Amino acid sequence: MVEALLQDSRLSWLQSGGADRDVVLASRILLSRNLRDLPFPNRADLYELAKVEERVAAAVPALQDVIGENLQAVQMENLSNLQREVLREKQLISEKLLRNPQHRTVYVADSQAVSLMVNEEDHIRIQCVTAGLDLAEPLKKAFAIDDMLESQLDIAFDEKMGYLTSSPTNLGTGLRAAVLLHLPGLVFTRNVSSIINISPQLGLAVRPLYGDDKEQPGCLFQIANQLTLGYSEQELIDNLRGAVTEIVAHERRARKALALYMKERLEDEVWRAYGTLSYARLLSEKEVLELLSRLRLGMDLKLIRGLAPECYGQMLLASRTSFLQNLAANENLSKTEIDRLRAQHVRRIIEEHQVSLEE
Repeated sequence: MVEALLQDSRLSWLQSGGADRDVVLASRILLSRNLRDLPFPNRADLYELAKVEERVAAAVPALQDVIGENLQAVQMENLSNLQREVLREKQLISEKLLRNPQHRTVYVADSQAVSLMVNEEDHIRIQCVTAGLDLAEPLKKAFAIDDMLESQLDIAFDEKMGYLTSSPTNLGTGLRAAVLLHLPGLVFTRNVSSIINISPQLGLAVRPLYGDDKEQPGCLFQIANQLTLGYSEQELIDNLRGAVTEIVAHERRARKALALYMKERLEDEVWRAYGTLSYARLLSEKEVLELLSRLRLGMDLKLIRGLAPECYGQMLLASRTSFLQNLAANENLSKTEIDRLRAQHVRRIIEEHQVSLEE
């Protein structure tokens, strides 16, 4: 069961469909909760961490009824470092679960759109994701899970401070809302830095999904709320949605300008990316991210019509080194072997997702 999860090339946060899907790839809600009578994970001993696991496990059957899906328990200490890294690449666990596996568990729904991290930064971190710009649906699902947990567990809550969390930045609502954006137009026109710089003034943070502020391979950015204390959940959601709507408008204008003033160069880069991904025998991780960004842009602008949209997410995961090493059951592959395997999987995914233009 765990191996099937690790080898599944689906990314729940990169399924096709959803509002504004040409720019917004996914929306995610995180809720942090703690048990009242036990220390936070960073101060708890192994016995106390085990008690948290035990109490959450007892609530899982009721949670499955709420979400309408089976929840698979994946215990971190039963996995290798490589296997945990694959879960992190799939955004199912965080760095903290990666580094500290003892008495840490993640519960993953069959769809992978819902997961619960146990003993991460907080005792419980609820994660719900959906495609496109839709914060309402994952928030509704996260609240339903939270209500069920609070009916069975004594959650740490203060009348003045709100939900008590390990990090002061999560204090209050315990809510982190995030949206994943593909911004090749703003990156190419060098306007993305202004969005990153102004976001803190709006109580938001914009960070590249891969790379850093100087280098953003893949042109993928996550925008999330920074503040939780003193605001209602709806205020935080509305603020984030408003900012994302503005960014989407700027990105579309940048794409329109590229298509108008640099039409031949844009088409050339898109088709070169498609050709390289379709026929290359060696591909590096960074190279695939850059090529996939151009391919995705070409698909969204209808320059390339013969590929099913689902291929983008699958190729994105198939480009990650740990995912490939786990598939090969060999974490000692040379760089050339990994690059060869990466190109092979990318070619296969493209072949599998060819569609007839008459369909």
